[in-house]
Amino acid sequence: MEKNVLSEFAQILLADQLNYETKNTSTEFAAFARMDDAPLVQYVDKLLCTAVERGASDIHLEPQAEEFRIRFRIDGLLYPIALLPPMVAQRMISRLKIMAQLDIAERRMPQDGQFQISMTQTIDCRISTCPTIYGEKAVLRLLDTQKSVLSIEQLGMNASQQIIFSQALTAAHGMILVTGPTGSGKTVTLYTALNYLNDTHLNITSIEDPVEIHLPGINQVNVNRKAGLDFTAVLRSLLRQDPDIIMIGEMRDRETAEIGMHAAQTGHLVLSTLHTNNAAETLTRLVNMGIPAYDLISSIRLIMAQRLARCLCPFCKIPDIHSEQFCHDWKLSLTVHSTLFTAVGCPRCIQGYQGRTGIFELLPMTEALINAIAQGASAAAITERAHNLGYLSLQQSALEKLRQGLISIAELKRIV
Repeated sequence: MEKNVLSEFAQILLADQLNYETKNTSTEFAAFARMDDAPLVQYVDKLLCTAVERGASDIHLEPQAEEFRIRFRIDGLLYPIALLPPMVAQRMISRLKIMAQLDIAERRMPQDGQFQISMTQTIDCRISTCPTIYGEKAVLRLLDTQKSVLSIEQLGMNASQQIIFSQALTAAHGMILVTGPTGSGKTVTLYTALNYLNDTHLNITSIEDPVEIHLPGINQVNVNRKAGLDFTAVLRSLLRQDPDIIMIGEMRDRETAEIGMHAAQTGHLVLSTLHTNNAAETLTRLVNMGIPAYDLISSIRLIMAQRLARCLCPFCKIPDIHSEQFCHDWKLSLTVHSTLFTAVGCPRCIQGYQGRTGIFELLPMTEALINAIAQGASAAAITERAHNLGYLSLQQSALEKLRQGLISIAELKRIV
């Protein structure tokens, strides 16, 4: 993060409770570390509130050899917020563990917990601690349930992709798979789908590890492996609960995938995720897991791959002077109304970016693609056939956003 932004964050965090610079080992801070808990409680509260106000999705509290580093993840990237003396690290993490009702005496084993903070809205906070060579590290995931569930129009799909997605969701049965790496927005897409489908006439159940967003009207089940309650055990039980729609947090093994496929073939709509790079690779992954091609053909209705791209700040973006060379290298043609922009940075954004949008690749199971799968076509061949049918790849979808002036060349290269 640029120096002026870091200073601004540090001042917001520290001005009221503590009077020191971003990195300070002065006697005043040493005195603070020995004081009663009131200043520490105030500082932690201020840290959480500032993270929410800045739109951070995660807070990382990391003890190092000579400092205690705090970073916010904003729009997918980590930014340093403060470098504090290491003496305060364990006390601050202990305070967060108390809030999550964790064991503060246990520092040798990882722990997971959750708590809520109330501002103008209620924020769910999930905390995960892990021992490192310099002490406990903690990561907080901040979830604003009101902002996490979007309408399909807000996800970032173009008009044709919205139609394909909506049609798949209204099907009576079949499987919809959302793929992508960690942090690509798969969970938000699934919750958006559940919110779209939520109806009093339907029995909708989700199996998650853990439940991230509470949706009224949805029966949500937390996986508990210590108690023997894994995805497979819950899924077997749910099939006896008269479900209409089932959401499986992730297809992690062959048994879960087989049961999910069977449910999709027997009159249920099943939604789930896989960690693959693109839509066609999902078919290869499932075959490698031991799922026969005929099961894929008869159960899968739609495969979606997605990424999240940072949007350019509309207040400070400027035309990119290097766009001509990029268009030449990528064989990209622009219309007279298309301009490629680059990030600058202003007080309303972070390094020229503000918010994120989804980049999608949708692969519906059309007759042509079903024939290709049945013939044992490779992922590359299936992808090529999909493109010939007019379906956009992740790269093509990103280029579409670039032409619209929503993302920069640098961001396109980063995600694709």
